[in-house]
Amino acid sequence: MADTASIGVKVRGKVIVITGGARGIGLATATALHNLGAKVAIGDIDEAKVKESGADLGLDVYGKLDVTDKNSFSDFLDQVERQLGPIDVLVNNAGIMPVGRIIDEPDSVTRRILDINVYGVILGSKLAVARMVPRGKGQVINVASLAGELHLVGLATYCASKHAVIAFTDSARLEYRGAGVKFSMVLPTFVNTELTSGTVGAKGFKNAEPTDIADAIVGLVARPRPRVRVTKAAGAMVVSQKFMPRPFAEGLNRILGGEHVFTDDVDVAKRSAYEARARGEEE
Repeated sequence: MADTASIGVKVRGKVIVITGGARGIGLATATALHNLGAKVAIGDIDEAKVKESGADLGLDVYGKLDVTDKNSFSDFLDQVERQLGPIDVLVNNAGIMPVGRIIDEPDSVTRRILDINVYGVILGSKLAVARMVPRGKGQVINVASLAGELHLVGLATYCASKHAVIAFTDSARLEYRGAGVKFSMVLPTFVNTELTSGTVGAKGFKNAEPTDIADAIVGLVARPRPRVRVTKAAGAMVVSQKFMPRPFAEGLNRILGGEHVFTDDVDVAKRSAYEARARGEEE
């Protein structure tokens, strides 16, 4: 990461809460921030895994967190503030991505995606802002997705959820910019985590690694700005489509495999374990 020393100075000592912190992007982000001297707390619905990850990192605060439950979220933030001090940054990272055509998507899965990916982000933001506004400072970083700026077959509900996160974050940023509370978001491309297991990604574009997203989040903590897309190449492709005639943009999407990568091209066996967890079938 460029200018690591300068970033470290700005990150060191900050109290940072990360949801969905037991694995993947959340864990990579927690690791990067912890190594830079931040006071990191991670929460995750998977209690066993978050305890394992928190202990391995040597964190002081980690535990079960259901982002769809107000009491769970509020209690976790209370614990963080009791043990680490006032929260400087909340990273709303928890999210799920079941794939498949909407006609095959059970209503329970649709609701689960919206509850975790949208309501969880809004709830966490509200709880954090309520603590930050009286102090006149703080930051909320929401992990959205480039899927929130795209339209992908097999990911209709997921895309809808990330479109919602983008709109919410931009609106909240305007609402609280005069109160000292900053809102930022990171929009990852395909990332090599369990979330994309059994899929092949977009043709011609390299998947990101969890550490790439972690670096972007660290950068936002050090130097807040509204939006960062990762990778730069995928981000540039997505932005360029906004200026293309719709038939041309949709044709490009077909060429890149966007109409098959989350339906016909999915390796069901490789994806089965993640899908079961994402759909709540293991709970």
